[in-house]
Parts: sequence; structure tokens; C-alpha cells
Amino acid sequence: MFLQQTFVSYGRALPAIIAPAIILDLDLDPAWIGAYFGLSAFAAVVSNLGCGSLIVRHGALRVSQMALVLLAVGTALLTLGTPLALVLSAIICGGGTSPSTPASSHLLARCTAPKYLPLVFSIKQTSVPVGLLLAGILAPLLTELTGWRTTMLASAMACLIYALLLQPVRGQFDADREPMRSFRMSDFHSTLVSVIKAPDMRALSLACLAFNGVQATFTAYFVLYLTTIGYTPVAAGFVFSVAVAVAVPGRILWGWLGSVRVAPHQLLAGLAFTMTASVMLLALFVVGWPTLLVGLIACVLGATALSWHGVLLAEAANMAPERMRGSVTGGVLSFGQVGASAFPLVYSALLNGTGSYGFGFVVCGVPALLIGLQLLRKNRRPGNAV
Repeated sequence: MFLQQTFVSYGRALPAIIAPAIILDLDLDPAWIGAYFGLSAFAAVVSNLGCGSLIVRHGALRVSQMALVLLAVGTALLTLGTPLALVLSAIICGGGTSPSTPASSHLLARCTAPKYLPLVFSIKQTSVPVGLLLAGILAPLLTELTGWRTTMLASAMACLIYALLLQPVRGQFDADREPMRSFRMSDFHSTLVSVIKAPDMRALSLACLAFNGVQATFTAYFVLYLTTIGYTPVAAGFVFSVAVAVAVPGRILWGWLGSVRVAPHQLLAGLAFTMTASVMLLALFVVGWPTLLVGLIACVLGATALSWHGVLLAEAANMAPERMRGSVTGGVLSFGQVGASAFPLVYSALLNGTGSYGFGFVVCGVPALLIGLQLLRKNRRPGNAV
């Protein structure tokens, strides 16, 4: 599960990491990045809400293989460079890969003691920053050597190969599948109700929305932002990779704290406040700022906006009925995808309207602040700890 999500994370990040080369070659407006990732996230919302039955029917590992194959198709489509290809790529990459996280949650929750879910899920979720780290280091270098199209096609081929390598263990890990389970349109409604009816689950869903929105904006625009203040694409990719690398031990640390030391809602509130402060500072970057200071702020964002996932997803799985863990996780993540869809689009509109990269970061950081206050109030109420 760690490896399959690493491939997904790498492939999903590529358009943002090598955006300068794509924009130059296709003569695109920089705002296309926000539109691409916004459309991708919208497709993921629909996919997350409906993936529960798919996981139960075909098994978590088969759904993981499907996600890898669809990512390969979407990545290859992007190399065509036409408007239609860009739209189809965004939809296929977003909708096709979003079930990978609910699938892994379904599989791991079956064999993990509830107390240790935050730690186990956090270790699994380190795959996301690892994928981003590899993309930040390798993609700019490969693009300079071979061109952005070859870089994208190499990623697509790697996804296909790993999907095939998973096949020998499919029988073992999908032993709990229910082949007679059918998809129903009511699954969308039942999944949505399951995550908004209970106050604690609703709070997690809104936190996922705000946090994922900050992450999506940071991922989509940070490298391009640095190139506007004097960084080369390779240098900007390196700074991004360092920030992402911090998220690897960060996720494990928060998972350990959430398992044995700190109430998860309290921990998430602290992360919300810190990522808000960091994204506000990010908006102040100008030409001439010391690279060390730029990197430090980016690293704090890596330790917060890129590191909350394991704690939050473990809480969702822990509160869900046993047979609905994949479905409920998908429901919570659908809120996250709303944030990942809306925030880059808002940022794109603000960039077009104001010409300022910094103002968009400020606006996108406000919801995380509000969520932090909400989570903090919940912790002060007796009987609300989860």
C-alpha cells in the first residue's frame, strides 16, 4: 500500500512540478495549473463518494491496481497537449486515483489494533511526501534531459509495471471481497450521510477540506511561485523536495503522538494553526529573501499542511463501522477533494484578478484557521474527545 500510493503521489504531482516547461512549450497561461488540479479534484470527489461498493466487490488490491492503470492513461493523455487531452487527463487522473487511499485504509484497518491506527496510517501515508519528494528531485532533471513529455510517459510506464507486480498477491489481500456486491446510485447518498450526520465525523470532514485545500494550493503553485522570485526550476524543485522530505518524519511523529500522547482532535488543531501561520508567511516572499529562510518556512508547511493525513484518516476509520471503513474514508476524503478542487480554482482566479501570488496563499489559509478554532472548542467540551 505504501508503494502503490508512492506511485500515485509521484504521478499526480508531475504536472505541477514540471509546469514551467509545459507552460513554455504549449504557450499556456500559468492559471491553467489551478484549473487542471481543480478539475482533477472535482472528479475525485465523485469517485471517493462512490468507491465503497467498488472496494467491497473487487477488493482493495484490485482497486489499487485500477488506480495505477488509470493514472498511467491520464498521464499519457497529458502529453498530447491539446485542450481536450488536458481536460480528460485531469478527470482520469483525479477520478481514477482517488480510491487508492480508501482502498489502503480498508485493507490496513482489517489487521491493525484501533489504538495504533494513527501510527500505522501515518506510516502508510508517508508514501505521499515520498512521491512528492521523488517528483521534486527527479522530474525537473528528467525534463531538462529528455523533455517534459518523456518524463510523463516514463511515469505512466512505471505505474503500469507496478500494477502488474501486485497481481501475484491479489488473492491473499482481496480474500474478503464480495463479488455479488453491486454498485447502487444510493451509495453516493449513504456515504455522504455517514460523514456529515455525526458531529465528530463532520468535524473531520471539514478539517480534511481545509487542510487538503492548503496542501493542493501549495503543491500546485509553490514551484512556479519560486521561479517568479528568481529561482531556476531545478532550484525551486529542490526547495520543494526538502519541504516534502520533512513531511515523512513529520507524519510518523504526529501518528505516534496521536496514538499514545495527544488527543487526535487537539493535535489536528495545533497543526491547523501552524499551517495557517506558515502559509501567511509564504505570501510575503520577495526577490532577495535568504534561501535558508524560504526553505525554513516551506519546511514548516511540509510538517503541517503535508503531514496531517494519517491522524485524520485513522480517526475516520476508527469511528466507521467495520464493513464501511473504505466507504467512510472515501466520504471524508471527498470533502478533502472539494478543498483540493476549490482552493486552486480560487487561487487561479485571484492570480488572474490581482497578479499577486501571495494574496492567494493568504486567502487559502483562512479556512484552516477557522477549523483549528472549531477543533479547539470541541476539545474543551466534556465528552467530545475521540
